[in-house]
Amino acid sequence: MRVMLVHCRYLQRGGEDTVFEAETALLAERGVETLPYTVSNEELLHVSPLTQAFYTIWNRHQASRLASVARSFRPDVVHFHNTFPFMSPAVLLAAKEARAATVQTLHNYRLLCPAATFYRDGHVCEDCLPHSVPWPSVRFGCYRDSRAASAGVAAMLATHRLFGTYRRFVDRFIAPTAFVRGKFVSAGFAPEKVSIKPHFLSTDPALGEGEGGYVLFVGRLSREKGIGTLLEAWKSGISAPLRIVGDGPLREAVASAVAESHNMTWLGPLGRTEVIEQMRGAALLVFPTELYETFGMVAIEAFATGLPVVAPDHGAVAEVVRDGVTGALFRPGDPGDLRAKVEGLLADPERILRMRVSARREYSEKYTADRNFQALMGIYEAAVRDYQRSRRARGDSYA
Repeated sequence: MRVMLVHCRYLQRGGEDTVFEAETALLAERGVETLPYTVSNEELLHVSPLTQAFYTIWNRHQASRLASVARSFRPDVVHFHNTFPFMSPAVLLAAKEARAATVQTLHNYRLLCPAATFYRDGHVCEDCLPHSVPWPSVRFGCYRDSRAASAGVAAMLATHRLFGTYRRFVDRFIAPTAFVRGKFVSAGFAPEKVSIKPHFLSTDPALGEGEGGYVLFVGRLSREKGIGTLLEAWKSGISAPLRIVGDGPLREAVASAVAESHNMTWLGPLGRTEVIEQMRGAALLVFPTELYETFGMVAIEAFATGLPVVAPDHGAVAEVVRDGVTGALFRPGDPGDLRAKVEGLLADPERILRMRVSARREYSEKYTADRNFQALMGIYEAAVRDYQRSRRARGDSYA
């Protein structure tokens, strides 16, 4: 099978870039003939705001370029990770014109929510979900805190919903969790076209001992990642040491809280190797995100080291973390409940030990490279079958 993997990089590197690179490398290592195709949203910095808006809706130049590369490579499958905003959905049609099956990973909620997060003003928000034109996002300026920018994204979504772009030109979608799949299916995506495949770890970090006795946070220091809830929980009297890894807009609040505390340490941003070492020594990982999330790679890294996770009982993370088995779930945004769950676990070392075994088993059964390769190839094969079936039904025309 020949696979072309397509990704539009954001201005700031994030999890989507990591997944794209990991899946591309995985396929190549297993003997699949691959062609990575990437562009960067930095190219939008060199055009006017009006041109940016047009490109977001339909970038014919990018579509033409991708079609040319695809015709030369002749892929069986074109797998899209991100096309927003510079590539635009025009590249989906370009892949079809090159006679390839198409797959798109749903890394975020962008096709349902212009902000891509279902989060606004410190709380979960699904106001745009029922609307074919996501006008609430324009009212609140959800994308980049700008009504004008939000209007551009809303126009893109409304246009392609009207023309059925994603329905007509994507053979299979990949949702990393059942929660994500449910959101898209409830919004009208065909259930049979949305497959579930979680993300994975390229390398096994190996089991740790958890001998450090501390609790660990790894993530962006921001409101939506729950750093406020975390700090309040420890200020309320949790005696266990807390180590905070990461950086972000609330760094000053973290620094202030650490300076006033005897059991909180801020380690700043660390590389993956250093993060894994922190996980191998920790007793628990706290993942207090206020977002729905779509997956939660930090939880999977924790599981691989045998580290139980305490997380909020909502969104995809409540699916990834099994309450009482691989960790514990608390009420989202509730420092008191977070404290109760952390202290309850720390007071029961035998329970934590059982969870460590379960967490490692969860990783081995669901999130290894071998499991992911099998699942990904199965989705590609299904996409090819769907494409061939639709091609016969449409008389080979996608115009």
